[in-house]
Amino acid sequence: MPPFSVLHVCMGNICRSPMAERLLVARFADAVGHDGPDPAGLLLSHSAGTGGWHSGEHMNPPAARQVAERGGDPTGFTARQLHGEHIDTSELILTATGEQCSYVTALRPDAAGRTFALREFARLLTDVDAAALPSVDLTPDGVLARGVALVEAADKVRDGRPTGPDDDLDDPWGLGDRFFARIADDIEAPLRRLVRLLTGR
Repeated sequence: MPPFSVLHVCMGNICRSPMAERLLVARFADAVGHDGPDPAGLLLSHSAGTGGWHSGEHMNPPAARQVAERGGDPTGFTARQLHGEHIDTSELILTATGEQCSYVTALRPDAAGRTFALREFARLLTDVDAAALPSVDLTPDGVLARGVALVEAADKVRDGRPTGPDDDLDDPWGLGDRFFARIADDIEAPLRRLVRLLTGR
């Protein structure tokens, strides 16, 4: 059984979505703990950009610094352009903006129910009844089952409503470390909420 797969999407795949990719890995590993199962067998966090102009590049340096300062690992990252197969193999797609949600669902209409702007998803999770989800089980099957149910519950709470302007993450490209730190905060808070619901920790 493959791990629960979360795809992060932004424009160029060198700032927002790489930070989300690596910070989710870090926070999930924290929750599982050093004595727990291998996090890589439970969760796949990956990313892509709607445009391909940065394909093959490393993470933008201030984004990499934010990841490292928050306990994540920015090494080995390579930007890539979003393709349909990335969506097809992901149980949850989290975008930086509502416009990118539309891009994903135009590419794969059947992914609409599992595609959210990151901040939108966090807002919806506050109304998800965690007690109605499958029990926490830190095995590949268990995390996958709980993750899929969580996505379905968030989509039910959404009830067809579109994303709003407050759901968009600002683009920090070309700006300073202080701005990147604010965006990293905006990314990390929703990811912590996701991890808590996946792991019960």
